[in-house]
Amino acid sequence: MEKDYLMWMPLKKVLNNTDEPRFFFHEREIWHSYIGENIGFEQDGGGEQFLRPIIVIRKFNNEIFWGVPLTRANKNLPFYFAFTIQSETEGNDEKVTAILSQVRLIDAKRLRRMIGYISKEDLANLKEKLKALLP
Repeated sequence: MEKDYLMWMPLKKVLNNTDEPRFFFHEREIWHSYIGENIGFEQDGGGEQFLRPIIVIRKFNNEIFWGVPLTRANKNLPFYFAFTIQSETEGNDEKVTAILSQVRLIDAKRLRRMIGYISKEDLANLKEKLKALLP
């Protein structure tokens, strides 16, 4: 499938050059984030704004964090971790899968809106599974 980088580039430029303050975020939060149109098998964002849900797994400062993208596809493989998003609104919990092989450094300028949390227990299990992937 042909990727449309020309649609992503103007939004990427706006996000990078904005003078608006970054959102304040915490570990365990799940955000819709501007992930963009990427190369090869790297996860892309979807829709006109190239958004994808991301878990904040490690905050380094108010500007950057390690994030793991999510998918609705249920995959039971070593590079995936399934859990239920704890939604801010009662009854809107959603089953998702973290794509552990796609962990990446993310700037808070990419954050759009917070959509929920991963439980403390699930985050601890996710981190253990990430550590197990290291050689």
